Amino acid sequence: MLRAWRRRRGASQLALALQSGVSQRHVSFLESGRAKPSREMVVQLTSALDVPLRQRNAMLLAAGFAPVYRESNLAAPELAPVRQAIERMLKQQEPYPAVVIDRLWNLLQANDAANAFTMFLFEGPPPPPPPGKAPNLLRWLLDPKALRSKISNWEEVARYLISTTYAEILADGGEPKALAFIEEIMAFPEVPASFRRVRFEERPSPVVTIDYLVGGKALSVFTTIATLGTPQHVTLQEVRVECFFPADDRSDALFRSLAAK
Repeated sequence: MLRAWRRRRGASQLALALQSGVSQRHVSFLESGRAKPSREMVVQLTSALDVPLRQRNAMLLAAGFAPVYRESNLAAPELAPVRQAIERMLKQQEPYPAVVIDRLWNLLQANDAANAFTMFLFEGPPPPPPPGKAPNLLRWLLDPKALRSKISNWEEVARYLISTTYAEILADGGEPKALAFIEEIMAFPEVPASFRRVRFEERPSPVVTIDYLVGGKALSVFTTIATLGTPQHVTLQEVRVECFFPADDRSDALFRSLAAK
């Protein structure tokens, strides 16, 4: 696992040794199994390689140690200060939508503007998610029974979101649950395997907008995504706050009218 992460990060044994403050020989012995790391050494090496916290726990287990980094529901009492900060971000974003999602696009929380936006897009309440699953933004965009038919530039948006999500999953170690999610969304009709790859464009636009056409009303949006700067908790490292912004004056006016209602 150490060798795989080192190669994934494009680091030599010498570079990892210098960054971690150990000898190249020790790194080599750890990778070959000739030496067993201490708990502190696992944390030191995985930190140097910027291994995601979820995967650091997996490496600790592989080395015979208990996980260091906790994972819990976002509603857990110990996460109250962060949850309060997120709620302030959601409120500050009004009258524009903002949502909280996890690493696989599952919807965890939304502000009032996002709820109104969802009702507008679906022209009523959104369909319930599959049994045992949370509402999922990427499923909504790809599912022909959800929002696909209302996105005029659907192919561009779908290709971009799938390819970037797939690349992030691979960069995070290709965790089985995350890869299973990719296979699930790729199974939607008319989602070709080529969507996993980013399409080269000589003159790409500054941002990829999502262009909706709902009930004769056009709406164009782009988003920003915020993450916590210093997470030491698996859940907090994987949480995202996605904020939606109008891409033109017409869309701005529509968001404001939805908020006024």
